[in-house]
Amino acid sequence: MEKLREIAGELLKSNDVKVVIGYTKGMNNKVTPFFAKKQEDIAKLICGNSCAQNLAVYLYKKDISDLGKPAIVANIHTLRGIMRLAVEKQIDKKEMIILAIDNAGDIQKLDNLSDLENYLSSVIPQLNEEDQQMLDELNRMTPGERMVFWKQEMKKCIKCYACRQACPLCYCTRCTVEENQPQWIPVASSVVGNLEWHMMRAMHLSGRCVECGQCGKVCPVNIPIHLLPVRIAQEMKTLYGTSTGISLSEKCDMSTFKPDDKENFIG
Repeated sequence: MEKLREIAGELLKSNDVKVVIGYTKGMNNKVTPFFAKKQEDIAKLICGNSCAQNLAVYLYKKDISDLGKPAIVANIHTLRGIMRLAVEKQIDKKEMIILAIDNAGDIQKLDNLSDLENYLSSVIPQLNEEDQQMLDELNRMTPGERMVFWKQEMKKCIKCYACRQACPLCYCTRCTVEENQPQWIPVASSVVGNLEWHMMRAMHLSGRCVECGQCGKVCPVNIPIHLLPVRIAQEMKTLYGTSTGISLSEKCDMSTFKPDDKENFIG
C-alpha cells in the first residue's frame, strides 16, 4: 500500500498525471472508487483483495477525462477492461499511466498499451472458486433445469441497471432499454422482460466480456447475473480458442466472418 501511495504521489507531484483513479475506504469500511487529485488525497488510497471494482469503467466518463491525464490502479480485471476498451477505440491509447497490481500486491508501472500487452501475455485469467463451482453446477443441469433456475432468479430483478453501470463494456450512450419508439423491452419488471434484458446484454458482451463479474457483484438482489456473460466467454474459448482483453490485435469473434468458418451449428 505504501509503495502505491509513493508512486501515485510522485506522479501527481511531477505533474505527469492530473488524477489517480484508485480505491479508498468508504462508509461502513466498504471499498469504493476514489479519485486522488491532490497530494493530500494520496493517503486515502488503498489496495488489497477487497479492491475488486473494475475501474476501467471510469476512463471514458467525461467528468473524469476532463480532469486530464489519469493514472489508474488496475487489478487483472481492470487491466483486461482497459485493453478491451482500447481495442474498441473508446479510450485514448496514449494519455494514461497504469499501475498494475497482482495478487501478491506487487505494483508495476505501465507507461503505454504495449507495456500492458506484454504484462498480460504472462497472465492466465482465472475465475474465483465460488463462481467456478456455480458454473459447474449450472453446466450439470439440463437446458430445461437451467431455464427454471434463471426464471426464478429473474423474478427478483428490479430493473435498476446497476449491472449495466458497473460494466466497462456497457458504454453505449443510448441503451436498448431506453428506447420507446419502438419499445423493445418492457420498462416494468416482469419475468419475460427481465429475461429479455439480461439475455440481450449477455449477447452484446459475447466475445467482449473480460469476466470481472462486477455485474453480479453490484446486483442489489444478489442475482448471479455475471454467470451469463462469463459462461459465454468460456464457450468462446472452447469454440474459437480465444480470450478477450489480452491483446491489442484481438477482434470480436462474434462479429468476425471468415469464408472457412465452420457451419456445423446449422441443423
